[in-house]
Amino acid sequence: MGSPPSSFSSSKADKRKQGLGWVEWLRGWFYVIHEFLFQRIMASHLQNPLPLPPLHDLTCIITGSTSGIGLQTARQLAESGAHVVMAVRNPKAAHELIKKWQDEWSGKGLPLHIEVMELNLLSLDSVVRFAEAWNARLGPLHVLINNAGIFAIGEPQRFSNDKYEEHMQVNHLAPALLSILLLPSLKRGSPSRIINVNSIMHYVGFVDTEDMNVVAGRRKYTSLVGYSSSKLAQIMFSSTLQKRLPAEAGINVVCVSPGIVHTNVARDLPKFIQVAYHLIPYFLFSAQEGSRSTLFASTDAQVPEYCGMSKASKWPVCTFISHDCRPTNPSEEAHNIATSNEVWGRTLDMIGLPSDVVERLLEGEAVRCRYGPA
Repeated sequence: MGSPPSSFSSSKADKRKQGLGWVEWLRGWFYVIHEFLFQRIMASHLQNPLPLPPLHDLTCIITGSTSGIGLQTARQLAESGAHVVMAVRNPKAAHELIKKWQDEWSGKGLPLHIEVMELNLLSLDSVVRFAEAWNARLGPLHVLINNAGIFAIGEPQRFSNDKYEEHMQVNHLAPALLSILLLPSLKRGSPSRIINVNSIMHYVGFVDTEDMNVVAGRRKYTSLVGYSSSKLAQIMFSSTLQKRLPAEAGINVVCVSPGIVHTNVARDLPKFIQVAYHLIPYFLFSAQEGSRSTLFASTDAQVPEYCGMSKASKWPVCTFISHDCRPTNPSEEAHNIATSNEVWGRTLDMIGLPSDVVERLLEGEAVRCRYGPA
């Protein structure tokens, strides 16, 4: 498609929203602070660990499953009988974890059904190789959990070898590519789910679709800008994907917030948040507590109903499960349909896929990606 006339581009750019307004920004931080202070009360009805039903017929792929929330998610799914595929950058660490888990599980039931496959989200070539290897098995995939993410606190802006800002690539572009390429396997596993582990920080995010790498100078880059923008982009892309998936495909897309989990990510947050974060650890979730919304979204029978209702009502956003395992509304900016459509198109262009990729893959056609083996 050719470029539009320069006068049109200039006019469009002049009218383009440049960022969140003050009211939206303050409202976003209100939600962040509210979740920080009250998440434990709001989730007090939940058990920890979250009880799961027998999952012997479930196959799950979990990215970033050697630490934190992903580790807890992988272990609990495996102990409930699921076939768990740990998609990780460091296979050696994953194999060591599996040995530890098997030893601790010995005598409690059948051996855990876990395997390891290498996946580096900082390389889109790696994502394509992973998807091709999995699809070649011609087996079902019931749950894809895009858990891996980065928040490079206080670090200077960095770019992947694919020339994309690292937060945007790891938190959004690579999971989007993986989700799309695994649609044939997800269709074989229907009813199936794509679970995207998101963040409350998307409430203060903004996506400039003409500058997703944050290099144009319109916004000053910080790791918070990179992180929150990538998480908002993930919700916008997920919402458009959910709309494009026909009901008969039996694939649902869900975003979840794990809550504010005890990590060292606070150093890039405003000073008043940092003080609360470090002085009141009681309010923070452990990784196991943070995994509950992901486990709920992956296994609970109500989730497809939530997705069906949002689709039937033409709700502008995909189902979003909060840290208390209840459906909630993502940010006001996430409801921006025009920007969501732009994020969809721009994302497909960045990850090297055609605009009709979803329809073609679901029809069984082979689709060539710009990345991966030549």
